[in-house]
Amino acid sequence: MKTWTVKGAMALVLGLACMNVLQAKEGMWIPTLLKMVEGDMQAMGLKLTAEDIYSINHSSLKDAVVHFNGGCTAEMVSAEGLLLTNHHCGYGQIQQHSTVENDLLTNGFWAMTREAELPNPDLTCTFIDRIEDVTLQLSRACVGLSGEAREKRMQEEMEAIVKRATEGKGLEGRVVAFDFGNSHYLITSRVFRDVRLVGAPPSAVGKFGGDTDNWVWPRHTGDFSVFRIYADADNNPADYSADNVPYTPVHHFPVNVDGVKDGDFTMVFGFPGRTEQYLTSDAVEHVITRLNPMRIAMRDEGLAVINAARASSDALRIAYAAKQSSVANAWKKWKGQNRGLTELHALDKKRALEARLKAATGSEVVEGLAALNADCFPYLEARALFIELAYYGPDILNYAHSFSGLIEGAVEGEKRDQLLAKLRANESGFRKDFDAQVDEQLLGRLVDEYLEWIPETLTPEGLRQEVSKAGGGPAWAAKVFGKSVFDNADAMEKLLASGSAKAWGKLAKDPAYLWIENLRAHYFAQIAPEYGRLRGEIELASGAYTKALRRAFPEEVFPVDANSTLRLTYGKVEGSAPYDGMQYNPLSTARGILQKYVPGDPDFDMPERLVELLEAREYGDYANEEGELVVCFTGSNHTTGGNSGSPALDANGHLVGINFDRSWESTMSDILFDGSRCRNIMVDIRYVLWVMDVYAGAGHLVEEMTLVTQEGGEE
Repeated sequence: MKTWTVKGAMALVLGLACMNVLQAKEGMWIPTLLKMVEGDMQAMGLKLTAEDIYSINHSSLKDAVVHFNGGCTAEMVSAEGLLLTNHHCGYGQIQQHSTVENDLLTNGFWAMTREAELPNPDLTCTFIDRIEDVTLQLSRACVGLSGEAREKRMQEEMEAIVKRATEGKGLEGRVVAFDFGNSHYLITSRVFRDVRLVGAPPSAVGKFGGDTDNWVWPRHTGDFSVFRIYADADNNPADYSADNVPYTPVHHFPVNVDGVKDGDFTMVFGFPGRTEQYLTSDAVEHVITRLNPMRIAMRDEGLAVINAARASSDALRIAYAAKQSSVANAWKKWKGQNRGLTELHALDKKRALEARLKAATGSEVVEGLAALNADCFPYLEARALFIELAYYGPDILNYAHSFSGLIEGAVEGEKRDQLLAKLRANESGFRKDFDAQVDEQLLGRLVDEYLEWIPETLTPEGLRQEVSKAGGGPAWAAKVFGKSVFDNADAMEKLLASGSAKAWGKLAKDPAYLWIENLRAHYFAQIAPEYGRLRGEIELASGAYTKALRRAFPEEVFPVDANSTLRLTYGKVEGSAPYDGMQYNPLSTARGILQKYVPGDPDFDMPERLVELLEAREYGDYANEEGELVVCFTGSNHTTGGNSGSPALDANGHLVGINFDRSWESTMSDILFDGSRCRNIMVDIRYVLWVMDVYAGAGHLVEEMTLVTQEGGEE
């Protein structure tokens, strides 16, 4: 672990202060540093101050931004706990409430009363309390220490910082490393655990375009869903209870019903996942030629099985909806990422920067990184393949592993009873979305692909021989499933009901259990430790690399990588011209929905009522000045995964859209951002309101919001 000196911190501050308007579109800015870019944002059209956006002393925009379930973003839109996020962010919850008889995925859902709102166990919404730079505190605590002693002291001081900030205050906290450990920030937060589904459009709206349009512009997807946060009588977080009341947020976003037009200033405020802007040229080459191809190949196999199953029956279509969406999303992104990195000559640009740094400083930091990367690549590949097989592959694997505490006798007494109760409670949910034949096919095809790519020296012992002896992956998977009881609902129900320790012991020899435990043991013993060690060394070297860049080229901007913490990015509503002869307009309208409409097509079919309303141009109060219903728009905001569901805000901090995607030409922006072609995609708030009000008849939700016009006045 590494901390910054005062001199190092000042180098970053000076670099940020030198950026120009063109460069400002790149980067995801830490809210506490917004004062540095306030003038730039205002020059582009912002009518607020940095304090209006992020403040710990009074209500600010950050108080309406929500970390939704730890992986997406959402935004508060009423004083009664109402929030908006993406349809794909709430997809798992919508699916869990769906059955063949009551198919919310297909038909949509709208709670017309508070009592009809649906609870969602384990769904959380997190608000940021404050973000505080603690770099100097940590540095001072570790003066004169090195190695393990420094690591230990650093950990002790971080725990003490968190304890002082959260104890007795109803807060959670953590100290997070930024810029490869060059700086550290304390982040305190408040977590709400009673979050209920309020509304969701049919998938023909929320996923309109499906995989065909995913990562593509122009887009016509109403990618939104509606939830409500509940709190106890004192407005504090509480577990689900019928006695809870709608949460009153510190701030909620007024909704701009005038929407946006080409050239308007926009901000996206949310929780971007991770960017990798400082990968060196050798690492980028590895992504293009090895890492992405293997991940794509694994998901090709998985999607072939899942898509065929979903096409075979309504039950399987619903059961595997969320899994298909999850698998397909990154699969298509990786394809676009490779294409973009190649077309933009990313390797040439990386090598040129590295050569400039070498010429300016004589530093060997790039060579050091390349040596570490070369050692790490096999472990990175093995890790990626493990994730694809164990977490995106057959469901029986993790299901079997969930019994390990009972099977191995690792838990006893009260903890054993609690685990057994949890397994019994989870059983029906698992069976609801599980099909043994589909799972067997997934295991067979994926294990063959896994063995094609896994480095020989990092293959789990005996697996290659076992699969070969069986005659290949499908035949081997058939043997596993033929002898396993984990895929047998009746057998597992009896076992769970009996609670017999002897019965659990027999499961220790179940082939599905043996297989996943062997795979996990191999990964956590042979791959994860060395991968973790090398990643730690690469982090240190990368921190030295970014520091060297800022010192060598103080007039240039080197933004801090995203790391799933609250960030703000800003730009404008604008189109792009990524290829010769191609011009993308920044707005799409309802006319495009009808142009794409194909009855019976899984990606482009629509409910009859939606078609009728759009053909009749019954846009209610939500048309723009030209009489068109704007559906989506693009902007030059630098976004990534985790920004899904983020509020798209205008110059006054009013909600104008919900971020949900990037264009196909932008998928390389995690590694290389190009301001001329990188565009984020947002669903226009007017289309969201139109679907709620005119299409769904849930106008009471719109009435709950604070509606304003372009100039900020309430309607």
